Amino acid sequence: MSWGIVPTVIDRLVQQHPRLIFHVMQAAPTTLRYRELPERRIEFAIGRVEGPIPGDDVEIEVLYNEQTFVVAGRQSRWAGRRKIKLAELVDEPWSLQTPDSFARTLLTDAFQVSGLPPPRVNAVSYSMPLHNALLASGHFLSVMPGSLLQFSAALISYKVLPVELPVRLAPVGIITLKNRTPSPVAQLFIDHAREIAKPLAKRKG
Repeated sequence: MSWGIVPTVIDRLVQQHPRLIFHVMQAAPTTLRYRELPERRIEFAIGRVEGPIPGDDVEIEVLYNEQTFVVAGRQSRWAGRRKIKLAELVDEPWSLQTPDSFARTLLTDAFQVSGLPPPRVNAVSYSMPLHNALLASGHFLSVMPGSLLQFSAALISYKVLPVELPVRLAPVGIITLKNRTPSPVAQLFIDHAREIAKPLAKRKG
């Protein structure tokens, strides 16, 4: 989110309202949902919706469905290939998010369904700058959300590879606490996020 829709919304709002200040906390979706939001450290969470969420303390508004792609640095030997089989990438080093992340689970499942051992993950982190740096070296592979590739194309130095993954979409949405009225600035952010997400919502996987 911090390399996709969030900075896009912030940029638009600050251009319109230069005095606005946003405090952005980056964490795993479960951390934001089950700790930061209930403890009111944040006004709302935006990110992947973790399936059916138990309890009735939150409101969930899905903005769009996210698709995941295998990527490599532009200097990678894989970048110029027109067709790549997943089996060819078994022994490649990967830079990925934590094992419970949607993209990591999707990739692991893809390897297992193909009768292959899980990918060799040499770097595990939620840090986009770390993934970006490793991909730019040309030696690592990763998986990235389509929204990041759309919103932050000028900031990234990697290329989508022609690798088939199961078409499994991850809903991305805004999570707020029930019976808590968002502040005017939070509501402004939510309204603009809805508007910016419309092209993604219309896109089919």
